[in-house]
Amino acid sequence: MVVSADTIRTAVGIMGNATALVLFFSPAPTFCRIWKSRSVEQFPATPYLATLLNCMMWVLYGLPMVHPHSTLVLTINGSGLVIELIYVLVFLGCSHGDQRLRVLLVLLLEIAFVGAVGALILTLVHSHERRSLIAGVLCVIFGAAMYAAPLAAMRQVIRTRSVEFMPLPLSLASFVNGLCWTTYATIRFDLFITIPNGLGVAFAVAQLALHAVYHGSTARQKKGGRREAEIGLVKPNGRSLEEEVAKGIRVESGVISVEETNKSSMGTNKNLEV
Repeated sequence: MVVSADTIRTAVGIMGNATALVLFFSPAPTFCRIWKSRSVEQFPATPYLATLLNCMMWVLYGLPMVHPHSTLVLTINGSGLVIELIYVLVFLGCSHGDQRLRVLLVLLLEIAFVGAVGALILTLVHSHERRSLIAGVLCVIFGAAMYAAPLAAMRQVIRTRSVEFMPLPLSLASFVNGLCWTTYATIRFDLFITIPNGLGVAFAVAQLALHAVYHGSTARQKKGGRREAEIGLVKPNGRSLEEEVAKGIRVESGVISVEETNKSSMGTNKNLEV
């Protein structure tokens, strides 16, 4: 029995949708941590804002009046839009000050931009081919931006020698998802899907390489942090901070001064005055 190229492409597209869902849900543990601590810590909002914009653009591309017969593209990116919007709203709720304002401003600009593009395409362009071309070019640009967004996290990994704030599930899901959609696009060649997902595979490989290089140092840093917390920041004299406070010992700039020493010094000064 001969399997047609369309059947293979549909099967790969379904696999791509499944891996894309894994990709969208992979930051869930990170956002549970953010929600519980009510702090975004050092996690950047850029990857989630970029993914949200990318999903909105692909939803526009997959609309029947823009690019017909794109059900798989439309459904997965519609799901991703909802999931990423939830992530961004959680990030907004747990961030503070200027950071919250910047994220909110970017979110509003993204919504306004996609709305304006959609309105212009549907009102001024009157053929599916031209609508697909314009939307497709924009999808390539913002798809590449989405996959390049983790570059900020990769710089942080190299600087700190720790992959704590670049979750491994997200990197793995990005790799598998990009691979599936690149395969999907090459069976019946679609340049607009091939370019961003091909870039996604390359960036995901780079992230996985960083995980391989810095996994050991990350574990050592976590272990060192736990050990420091367990010993109560013991000083060279063998006492913890709690013991020093209890005994009236003050530590300042690495010099330990005792109240009794201060008192004896004052007595000596009085004798000298006499």
